[in-house]
Amino acid sequence: MGYLLVAACASLAVWLWLTLGQGMFWRTDARLPARHAPARWPSVAIVVPARDEAGVLPHSLPSLLAQDYPGEAEVILVDDGSTDGTAGLARRLADAHPGGLPLTVLSPGEPGTGWTGKLWALRHGIAHARSGTGSALSSDPDSGPDAGPGPGPGPDYLLLTDADIAHAPDSLRELVCAATAADLDLVSQMARLRAVSVWERLIVPAFVYFFAQLYPFRWINRPAARTAAAAGGCVLLRTEAAVRAGVPESIRQAVIDDVSLARAVQRTGGRIWLGLAERVDSVRPYDSLADLWRMVSRSAYAQLRHHPALLAGTVAGLVLVYLVPPAALLAGLAAGRPAVAWAGGLAWLLMAGTYLPMLRYYHQPAALAPLLPLTALLYLLMTVDSAVQHYRGRGAAWKGRTYARPGDA
Repeated sequence: MGYLLVAACASLAVWLWLTLGQGMFWRTDARLPARHAPARWPSVAIVVPARDEAGVLPHSLPSLLAQDYPGEAEVILVDDGSTDGTAGLARRLADAHPGGLPLTVLSPGEPGTGWTGKLWALRHGIAHARSGTGSALSSDPDSGPDAGPGPGPGPDYLLLTDADIAHAPDSLRELVCAATAADLDLVSQMARLRAVSVWERLIVPAFVYFFAQLYPFRWINRPAARTAAAAGGCVLLRTEAAVRAGVPESIRQAVIDDVSLARAVQRTGGRIWLGLAERVDSVRPYDSLADLWRMVSRSAYAQLRHHPALLAGTVAGLVLVYLVPPAALLAGLAAGRPAVAWAGGLAWLLMAGTYLPMLRYYHQPAALAPLLPLTALLYLLMTVDSAVQHYRGRGAAWKGRTYARPGDA
């Protein structure tokens, strides 16, 4: 019991530090900064990488085609080797919205050596936008594996958004207003993920909570920030900053491409901003635990740079920070050790209290807050499974592809 008291006090100290000293990560008021309409609306190319997305495309692509944007804009969907008719469906959806933004569908073929599929698709979408080859609805038969970056400067901005993300009609306009008003090179909104099924409600809000704990939005959004991150579902990127950072070529092997993108832009002098979205939503369902497990475990070990020592430290940290408090409270009450119970209870209370704002953001009941240790245990197991799959040669697997550790390709 003495060891448990030490562990409980250590956990309480960590939670006091996290609550007060980790960039107020638990607050959910990081929304788009003050914005106003620019004197001239910049041109924007919306690039959408898509692999086997026929199930969600009817709920997302029309929202892009229907963007109410005063400037010049186009949508470029890059079909990344889909087998479910994604490209044809995109064309039919565009035909059904004749007054919307023009759509181009590209099919660049299988990724080149050392490229992840998403970044390969983004490479070709950005190259097409910069080449100025037009925005009429078409398939580009010349966008094969050897297609390179476009020769021209292209649009002023690139909106990189996933195929499962639905945007409100004014989404692009608001992003551009924020970027131009604050002179930002990268503006990213973390789309509100779906939280409808039982497992989504238990795991999804915690996913964003843990992300904010690792990458506090306030730290990222400071003018002289040293912390960098983005949310890959919605990234408005100044084309000039992309060229300066050499993206996506400079991050072509990245599995966690959004964080790598933000670091590349920041490293080359770009100003970045990250916050929570109001009306940018993921429409992808994760109805089962298995679906969510695959979503998390495919990149969890990559987040730890495939390093066993970092894995061990992460597991120990999750146990100390999330599992010790309820264990100490229950054990202390059972053994009549009030000091153990108090230390564990206060740590658990801080944990639940900092989780409440994220639950409110996701319109979930406060009763889920005390269950955060259970959710953390699931994330611990997902992380360990991610490492196991990596050493079995099945790590970073997504939609039929498995990516090697950077440097191993």
